[in-house]
Amino acid sequence: MADLKKGARITGSARDKLASDLKKKYEKGASIRALAEQTGRSYGFVHRVLSESGVQLRGRGGATRTKKK
Repeated sequence: MADLKKGARITGSARDKLASDLKKKYEKGASIRALAEQTGRSYGFVHRVLSESGVQLRGRGGATRTKKK
């Protein structure tokens, strides 16, 4: 993973490389939260980069809520 300074703006080819790295790891099963921690970026940043790179995001995990009858 690239050596990123926290909060530094990432543009151009550096952003493209980061997006492809994140995409590969996400498609292999890594969570957005895990990727955010590895890169030192926020959840929102990682989510946005993945969305921009055309990744089909997985649904939320855990039990779903059901309506009480």
